[in-house]
Parts: sequence; C-alpha cells; structure tokens
Amino acid sequence: MNAQPHDELLSIGVFAARARLSPKALRLYDRLGLLEPAYVDEVSGYRYYRVDQVERARTVALLRRLDMPLAGIAEMVRLDGERAALSLDAYWAGIEERFAEQRTLAAYLRGRLSGRNAELYATFEVKTVDVPETHVLSETRHVVAGELAAWIGPSAERLEKAAKECGGIAAPHFVVYHADVTEESDGPAESCVPVVDAEAARAWAAAQGRASDAKVRVEPAHRLAYTRITKAQVAYPQIIAAYDAVEAWAAERGLTITGPCREVYFADWGRSGPEDEVCDVAFPVSAG
Repeated sequence: MNAQPHDELLSIGVFAARARLSPKALRLYDRLGLLEPAYVDEVSGYRYYRVDQVERARTVALLRRLDMPLAGIAEMVRLDGERAALSLDAYWAGIEERFAEQRTLAAYLRGRLSGRNAELYATFEVKTVDVPETHVLSETRHVVAGELAAWIGPSAERLEKAAKECGGIAAPHFVVYHADVTEESDGPAESCVPVVDAEAARAWAAAQGRASDAKVRVEPAHRLAYTRITKAQVAYPQIIAAYDAVEAWAAERGLTITGPCREVYFADWGRSGPEDEVCDVAFPVSAG
C-alpha cells in the first residue's frame, strides 16, 4: 500500500478488465479485505494492482459464482492451497445437502398443490417390524421444529455415552414425538437410547440426581409400521410426507395407530450423504 507505483502496477480500470471484475466490485473487495490494492495514490486516491493479483481476483470472482458469501471467501483466500480446497469441499457439500432437501420439499409441495398426494405416498415403501420390550435412557424436551437439529444430535451423544456405561447400546437411537413439533408447537419430544442392562441404567440415572435430564423407562413391545428415508428427506417440513404415507398405508389396511410417531436413526449422520438412508419414520400399530 505504501510502495511507489512502477511499470508493473496496473490501474484499477486495466486490472478490472484483466480480472473480469468491475471497478465497483474491486473497491468493495478492498473494503472487505478480500483484495487490497498494491498501492493507493495519497493525492488522487487511485488504486493500483500488481499483475500477480489477477489470479486471486479471478478466484474471488469464481467463488462468488458459487453464491459463496463474501465473509466465507475472505476466510478461504487466507488459507493455503490444500486447506482452501478442503474448505471449498465443505462449503459445496453443504450446498448439495441443502439442494437435496429443497428437491424433496419441492416434490412434497407438488403433491400437495396438485392434489395427487396418493401418488406421492406411493413413492414410500412401508413395512412392519415387531420390536421387543426394552429399557431406554431418555431425555424429554420442549422444542419447535427449528430447534430439533441442534438438540437431537447432542442428546443422542449424551445418552449413547451413558448407555455404554450401562452394559451397552441395545438398539438404535430414536425420537418419540408426544405432541406436534412444528414452527409453532413445541412437542414435547423424547430422545431415547435402548440399553442392555436395565439395572445398571437405573443405578446410573439415580447417581446423576437432579442434575441430569435423563431417566430410565420401559418401552413396551410393539409393532411398528415404518418407511425408510434419506438424510435429505429428514428435514422439516418434507419429512411430513413420510409420516402421512405411513398413516395412509396403515389406514388402507385397517391398522390402528396405538402410540405417538417416532424417528429411528440407524446411520452415522455425520458420514452420510444427502441421498443415504438414515432414518425410519414410524408409528406403533395394531390390527383392528
């Protein structure tokens, strides 16, 4: 910034043309610290750039074409080559995950708007499974839909850690919705992890005292009607289509829903992609 201009420096107009950016964009990038000029004339205020800054300017422009926020670009261009590439991979993975969620939401809305819900429900394969009686460690929380993601994962981690101290985890983590969880309604929802040793679980819960939200309860034997969905389909509100499909399937077969709906998470969420199956959406049912 304090160096004197010389033959190798380019005016903002020439540099903008080479970098395929507007002078207005270059002034913005300067203010944000994305791309500072090599020299600014103290009298005229004219900006000058080095030839070797063209590559960085073009990189910034290309990242903007990915709809990357300027703050994110600022962080990325400060990284070395390999770390910058990994940062881009993480950003793009998030974009693909959001796109997959939006695609499934669009399919759900298309069915609702067209009145062809039955066609949408037919895309879900519904099955039944008999679940034996088991003891679970659980946490119950009042949460609205937007708070679920931030609560479910940490809750599962806490309960699974405790279950490992109680003889081990007997079955996958699941969440029971005892009342509606929407943007306006806060449930409650109950996060559950089946444990191998019920006595050890009760002793663990007693030892925690009032400082812990965890409790031990019996989950009675039951039959579940369920459909398996992908990570992209888990997001609210498109997950409602899976619940509606299971309810419609049960009604067609004369089955009675005997308990609250639930989600059974059987896959490693962090390592799963948008199209990987991660969850069973289910209702307890009985014949007649």
